Amino acid sequence: MSGFSDAALEKKLAELNNSQQSIQTLSLWLIHHRKHHASIVKIWLKEFTKAKDSRKLTFIYLVNDVIQNSRKKGPEFRDQFGPILGPALKLMGQAVNDENTQKRLERILNIWGDRNMFDSKQISEFRKSLELCFKRRFDNGEPPVKMSRRDRGETLENVKENREQEDPDKNKKERRKSECNEVIQFDKEGKKEVHITLSPKLPANDAPEPEELIKALQTLENAASSDGIVRKKITELPSEVSDVSLLSKISDQTQAEALTCKVNEAVELLNDYNGRLLKEMEDRKSVTKMLHEFTAAQKELLIQAEERLQVWNMMIYVV
Repeated sequence: MSGFSDAALEKKLAELNNSQQSIQTLSLWLIHHRKHHASIVKIWLKEFTKAKDSRKLTFIYLVNDVIQNSRKKGPEFRDQFGPILGPALKLMGQAVNDENTQKRLERILNIWGDRNMFDSKQISEFRKSLELCFKRRFDNGEPPVKMSRRDRGETLENVKENREQEDPDKNKKERRKSECNEVIQFDKEGKKEVHITLSPKLPANDAPEPEELIKALQTLENAASSDGIVRKKITELPSEVSDVSLLSKISDQTQAEALTCKVNEAVELLNDYNGRLLKEMEDRKSVTKMLHEFTAAQKELLIQAEERLQVWNMMIYVV
């Protein structure tokens, strides 16, 4: 999974569309990088404000998916999005003038309230932000516009996906849960539909980013055991600094002082090298742990991808 950066998130938000796959893919990426939750919410709000009115609902669907699928891992996104959703929904209410979008927003608020995603006070504030804007628009002589699917440019597939983004549990017939994902299969108008929501079971401590792992591995390239120059100096130390039997050959003070100088230099060299070796051992333990966490995360993501592929294959045959 690609590393996180402000530019990467801005690009992904610019490419976000109203399809279920697009929303869930970005949601999974955000949850994986949830340690950057503060930056994520800040950038989301900036891009939401800049987005065209027709795309703002997609941004809300993304928040809905992220909050619902990350709640078991921690409250970071809920706590970060909570304070800014009021102003965001107010802006949304000012821009929206069709009943369908209004109903979808109200439905999302109902889901958040029913599932205790936010407390009742926050839900009330969110609802008030929307209702005030809708009421102000209608009082100004701007009645809600009833837009046809053709006018909105929506396909039947997009309509179905919008409903699933609002509440993936509605009209379910069979549900299979696991630690990694949630698959819902239900009948609708005589046709079977399958909806999958990925929720990877990541370690308590996030797996390292690829860049972090590469940097750690590069650091080991300059570790003590790889320092050929120092190792050569150690092998070339004169025998008299370590062979006690040679002390008997010292005949005067000058020779003793010269040997003392050599011994002190050797001790300093060896102490420094031993210290570097100890640090290298700790670094290797840390890198080993990072490799284990990174590998485990990648294996889990592979399982998620394979399961998603199976579901898509099922959908192809069902349709």
